[in-house]
Amino acid sequence: MTQPIREMTDRARDVFRIVVESYLDTGLPVGSRTLSKISGLNLSPASIRNVMQDLEEFGLLAAPHTSAGRMPTESGLRLFVDGMMQSHEPSPEERAAIEREAGERGPVEDAIANTTAVLSGLSACAGLVLVPKREPVLRQVGFVPLSHDRALAVIVGDDGSVENRVIDLPPGITPSALEQAANYLSATLAGQTLSQAREGIARQIARERAQLDAAARDLIARGLAVWSEDGDKRPVLIVRGQARLIDTAAAEDLERVRQLLDQLEGKEEIARLLDSAREGDAARIFIGSENKLFALSGSSVIAKPVRAMDGRVVGVVGVIGPTRLNYARVVPMVDFTAATMARLLS
Repeated sequence: MTQPIREMTDRARDVFRIVVESYLDTGLPVGSRTLSKISGLNLSPASIRNVMQDLEEFGLLAAPHTSAGRMPTESGLRLFVDGMMQSHEPSPEERAAIEREAGERGPVEDAIANTTAVLSGLSACAGLVLVPKREPVLRQVGFVPLSHDRALAVIVGDDGSVENRVIDLPPGITPSALEQAANYLSATLAGQTLSQAREGIARQIARERAQLDAAARDLIARGLAVWSEDGDKRPVLIVRGQARLIDTAAAEDLERVRQLLDQLEGKEEIARLLDSAREGDAARIFIGSENKLFALSGSSVIAKPVRAMDGRVVGVVGVIGPTRLNYARVVPMVDFTAATMARLLS
């Protein structure tokens, strides 16, 4: 258990705060001689060493074997973030940069990706955003036979996007039934999203049963189900700025960086982590091994739910970086980006 801040002496609090802030700024352990030279502390190196030893015994500081200085442990960082950190709001220039990308004309997906890239640049971290898969407004649907029991379903959206799914064919399907199903879907569903189509397609098939043979009816229902389930289960995860994870300090620990980049490749796990931040309103901060995904690479994630005007969670935005990232600056920046993206996704 860490010692609560309120139980620390003023001297211990001051030393702890300065060690943490110096470490977050430089990434290096801090020695007693360096601390003794800081204006306003008014403590001898010997007194500082005693305080740092106490903080180490409480599990808040650690002494890496390569240095006589101290650095915060993950427990120490958590205590600092939760109880001592003074947040710094984004500057007008930073706000303008984020809002500029969010306000660019064009596909919403591009605006989201570009805004995430700006967040990455401003925070010196990798930017992450998890949003629901946006359903295309349908223009045309087609089926391309692949074998006697499989076909490629092709959906063309109003925005020119094209998506494909391989689906199983019902027994006895003929080329004419495939064509009939494609023509029916294109004529009936044009201008609708898949969600809208699902609501009305069953009623329409029931009314027009005589016009469709059984195989075509089965194909239509099966194709829509496969497509819709796939979209519902796979939110879009956008990652921007992975190269920013390899800074000067991180380059000295190439194995940690390699592990982190490997973890970023496992987007499904990252998506689950971000999804866990959907509850509540405040940003969630995962420090190092607090999340088993980053136990080896020693990374931190700051994530904030994106809420629409009606309160619905429509996404999650965040950053990933080393545990020594500037929490006081980055947390408010993630908050502001989430509020900006809320307008995009509402």
